Amino acid sequence: MRQRILSLLLALALLAAIPAVSALAEERTAPADSASAETAPPEDGETESAPESPEETAEPAGPETPSPAGPDLADNVTLAPDAVGQVSFVNVERRMRENNLQILAIEQSVLTIEDIDYDKLYDKLWHQLNELAQAQWAYVRAGSMMRAISNLPAGQRPPGMEDVEYSDYEYNTAYDQLDRAYAAVRDQYEAIKEGDMQKDNADLVRQLNNLQDQIVVAGESLYAALKAMEGQEAGLRRQLAALDRTVEEMELRYTLGQISALQLSEVKTGRTALESGLETLRMNVKSYKLQLEMLIGAEQTGEIALSPLPEVTAEQLAEIDLESDLAAAKERSYELYEAKQTLEDARDQYKDDANYWGYNENRYEFRTARNTWQAAQYTYNNTVQNYELKFRTLYAQVEDYRQILEAAKVSLACEKESYAASELKFRQGTISHNALLAAEDDLREAEETVRSAAGDLFSTYNTYCWAAQHGILN
Repeated sequence: MRQRILSLLLALALLAAIPAVSALAEERTAPADSASAETAPPEDGETESAPESPEETAEPAGPETPSPAGPDLADNVTLAPDAVGQVSFVNVERRMRENNLQILAIEQSVLTIEDIDYDKLYDKLWHQLNELAQAQWAYVRAGSMMRAISNLPAGQRPPGMEDVEYSDYEYNTAYDQLDRAYAAVRDQYEAIKEGDMQKDNADLVRQLNNLQDQIVVAGESLYAALKAMEGQEAGLRRQLAALDRTVEEMELRYTLGQISALQLSEVKTGRTALESGLETLRMNVKSYKLQLEMLIGAEQTGEIALSPLPEVTAEQLAEIDLESDLAAAKERSYELYEAKQTLEDARDQYKDDANYWGYNENRYEFRTARNTWQAAQYTYNNTVQNYELKFRTLYAQVEDYRQILEAAKVSLACEKESYAASELKFRQGTISHNALLAAEDDLREAEETVRSAAGDLFSTYNTYCWAAQHGILN
């Protein structure tokens, strides 16, 4: 019976519908002549208005200086493709943007948003609102007719409607569905008209682009971490080789009765523990290589070969300028942009609440709104201060790793001289072959210390470049 009533309502609506005057007819304007036209998204790092807060955001940064170590490498250097089964640091970002499934999915979302034609969508929503308004009007008329018919005696009802029973509940439920649909479309219509949808979508695109950059930063950080782990693995292998020589020597001394079985057992136990640690490290290296292979879209074997990290030149370090780089980072930071939007929302809410309560200091509600607004300002300023602190700390780390590298180079030079002296002594027969091998181990360790320091410097410098060029601080 309910389905029959709804069918009759629809039929009556079609018969009784007359050209209805849309509630929006007078207020609609051509998209090109109204605020519904697409508004240009704000430039990266900018908002439409500055918040009323004690601290303003960063001053506009000067022209950007691309860094060979930073994320703009592909724009300035011709990249050679990696050989099969290999990857170089300079190709990590390109391969991730071309093959990483998460980045590609995000890119499709960005393209979908950027493809929106707000003029056409504005027209479409306006027509939908008119159609819904006409449907509501027809439904009201049909409902009135059904109510009238249901009140007639059965013998006076039109043919086919003798069993019709009007239900206010069913009628109101159907009308509420139309009303909710109208309100939902109206919200979108107003959002385009006021430019809110355009701004929200521009913010969403910025957030998605920032997320893509974050994924790339994670991939590059993983590459640098893997190179550090490979250096640790080489160091452990040297220690294991040295310990093998020690075990061989201790076994000979045990045979000669110079040491006890317990002493020999302790040395062998230490070798077993070292070998176990080396195997664990190898397992972790393979696991992280699998992750890197997934990030760059390579076949997952866990055996991909990594090229050495690029070196940071003195010219690149000389180009670093803390204050100008910090200003550029703050301007481009999505973290600070989002915090500023939150502050502006809090400011608007405060104005609404304060106006509602008449700025009356005697009203608890007004004092609460004022305190909430003040807390929002403190929260924003704290976010900015923390960001500046992290950036300044990163700048200091770059300088610290530079001096660590220089100190490691001095130590390496000393070890080279020491090893040369050991070679001479070995040829003269004043030291044993094991002593010469120990000196060689010290030299290799000093070389690895230099490589490790250079890797730390590059990794920190690369992070600094991402911060200065894209505002990303991890």
